[in-house]
Amino acid sequence: MFAFLAAHRRELFPDELFADLFTAGRGRPSVPVEVVASVLVLQTLHSLSDREAVEALTFDLRWKAACGLAVTDAGFHPTTLTYWRRRLAGSDRPERIFDAVRAVVAQTGALAGKHRRALDSTILDDAVATQDTVTQIIAAIRRVAREVPGAAEVIAAQTRAHDYTQPGKPRIAWDDQQARAELVDALVGDAHRVLGHLPEQELEPRAAEAVGLLALVAGQDVEPAPDSDGTDGRWRIARRTAPDRVISTVDPDTRHAHKTRNQRRDGYKAHLVVEPDTGIITATALTPASGPGNSDAAVGIDLLTRDHTLPDTTADTTADTTADTTADTTAETAGETVVEVLADSAYGTGDMLAALAQTGYRAIIKPWPLRPTVEGGFSIDDFTVDTQRGTVSCPNGLTTHLTPSRYAVFGARCRGCPLAARCTTSKTGRTLRLHPHDALQRAHRAAARDLEFTAAYRRHRPMVERSIAWLTRGNRRLRFRGTRLNDLWLSHRAAALNLRRLLALGLHRPTTGGWALT
Repeated sequence: MFAFLAAHRRELFPDELFADLFTAGRGRPSVPVEVVASVLVLQTLHSLSDREAVEALTFDLRWKAACGLAVTDAGFHPTTLTYWRRRLAGSDRPERIFDAVRAVVAQTGALAGKHRRALDSTILDDAVATQDTVTQIIAAIRRVAREVPGAAEVIAAQTRAHDYTQPGKPRIAWDDQQARAELVDALVGDAHRVLGHLPEQELEPRAAEAVGLLALVAGQDVEPAPDSDGTDGRWRIARRTAPDRVISTVDPDTRHAHKTRNQRRDGYKAHLVVEPDTGIITATALTPASGPGNSDAAVGIDLLTRDHTLPDTTADTTADTTADTTADTTAETAGETVVEVLADSAYGTGDMLAALAQTGYRAIIKPWPLRPTVEGGFSIDDFTVDTQRGTVSCPNGLTTHLTPSRYAVFGARCRGCPLAARCTTSKTGRTLRLHPHDALQRAHRAAARDLEFTAAYRRHRPMVERSIAWLTRGNRRLRFRGTRLNDLWLSHRAAALNLRRLLALGLHRPTTGGWALT
């Protein structure tokens, strides 16, 4: 990597690639662009902080050679990397370094004729400490005092639970449950009074964000006291976890995530599209670890549309999203391009299968496991669905019609049924709700029973797991706050890994120009 950048950093990162970051009135780069881009790539590859990266550039001869510096040249100040990172993140093309490496991939033809893509994700730990309810409310009120004009006077006049000019928690007997409950009640009351007495004014974005965050943290973890009607302002810690809960006021984007039922982690989720033969990453996205719209399947659909290395198959397919398209290989045998998408069961949603069918992609996705209502009993696949007639038949041959909301209610038909004990525990009979893409899901589960399907999935998954290991090696904890900067880091990390992978495959620059593999 060092030798390659020493020889080709100018061709890889030309000045015009970053020209829009320094348009009229925005200054000019104090450090050559190819030097900064090379440092950013090496920094993410070796998992260094800004200060560690500049120290390496100052004292490590490999870094000096890669960036074209003389032995006696000093490095730049670490804040230069922060300055560039912010400009990149706020630009129209924040992934331009990743795009530059993807352009090299395209020129080499490393992905030519490779029409399989694998989707996967992994949890990356955040760079902040998870805060409890007390810490969050105090921090949010202090932030309002800093950001909102006139808020400090309101806080001084309206609050009584804590001196908000001081950081940290109040001094109470923390092992006293009653004292903790009284503190939470007083803090929530302080937050509500502050929000209710702030002066009417047009808020700047930072001030508006601070007010919104205070309103959120003051309500997400509490509920009315047991003997309260919800209007007298008495609160306690809620006996549940709020969905999409904010876990830190320092980084409001980070979230709880459950890798398994008993293993909880806090942070972000890195989503990847990987070509499984070469291990080259073709698209990335970083999202909060949980929350609406951040599921593997939802992000995976968007990532595939952003993967410009894939051929356009929409014109070659007349796929019906209610039919079995998951096991169709006739297009492949006819010489047409068939894109295969490999993924685990987290991507096996009906919406995902429908999106793949609509684009003509073949889903090599591990199906969701079916969980019968009664252990060892009948699953939804044991019921026969007639979409044309709009009926559902149970294993005993009893038939009912689908409601407009796609419910199949057997109700009284289950009385006296000899198979009822294997079907439901409800006294009112079995009720099914069919997904809008139930036919696709059924066909997909049927195709997954095919040995060829299973073999394809197992054959190509190891390289994907290896790509995830490359991504997380020494990088399980992120260094930045917020989705935007961490997403930029992920794109730089993918660019560095791709470049290293291309070098392992024999990347070079022929005398005729362009890029090629040995």
